[in-house]
Amino acid sequence: MSFIERLKSRWKLESVTQAVLVMIAFAFTGTSVLGLKWVFARFVYAGSWPWWGIAVYILCIVPVYNILLLFWGFVFGQHRFFIAYEKRFLNRIVGRFKKK
Repeated sequence: MSFIERLKSRWKLESVTQAVLVMIAFAFTGTSVLGLKWVFARFVYAGSWPWWGIAVYILCIVPVYNILLLFWGFVFGQHRFFIAYEKRFLNRIVGRFKKK
């Protein structure tokens, strides 16, 4: 079984084309976040990255990444997959803070 076939079955996708489009959306999202890192660093921290700057960056980039993921998923026609993906992600995050 090929790598793409395994992703297709794991993510419950209908075709190889859909799996490729999902991977492209993830790639574009990562590239977009990388570009935003330099913009963030240039305008917010005009030089060194102190420990608090890294913490602020991480706290800011997590929601931005999720928004960009939804955006690129919509651009590539995979919005249903990414909306479900984000719901699972948010449930995992919220579930960690719920009292048992």
